[in-house]
Amino acid sequence: MAKSKGTKTLVRDLALLLDETNISEIEIEEDGLRIRVARNAGGAYVAAPVAAPVAAPVAAPVAAAEVAVEKDIKNAVKSPMVGTAYLAPEPGADNFVSVGDKIKAGQTLVIVEAMKVMNPITAPNSGTVTEILVTDGEPIEFDQALIIIE
Repeated sequence: MAKSKGTKTLVRDLALLLDETNISEIEIEEDGLRIRVARNAGGAYVAAPVAAPVAAPVAAPVAAAEVAVEKDIKNAVKSPMVGTAYLAPEPGADNFVSVGDKIKAGQTLVIVEAMKVMNPITAPNSGTVTEILVTDGEPIEFDQALIIIE
């Protein structure tokens, strides 16, 4: 019974957070319980508990492959926010950077639009762009790898 009351309070708090931040959806996981609160087109809220995934044993070859993928994105520039990635300053313009470009620290790599604000994402260090991991206009998540700089 106490957990139910705590869940209701959490859903209420998440709904308030949606209003304060003007975002349309939020999902959290806490103590094995995952809750998603979303605002539909009419402004009403929908809260749905989602079953947390059950951890399954992973075979060694798969684990080795995952480590290799993580190693490949070691030098990735990651998004500091949820939003939409734009590779150029405006539609039809050249991209900020292309694969193979030599860049300098502080140079704009992409723009992430969040809540109608354009946020430039800059290079943390000088190097060469080896891979661009997003497409123009793609929705992105917090901490998602955007570009790899070697």
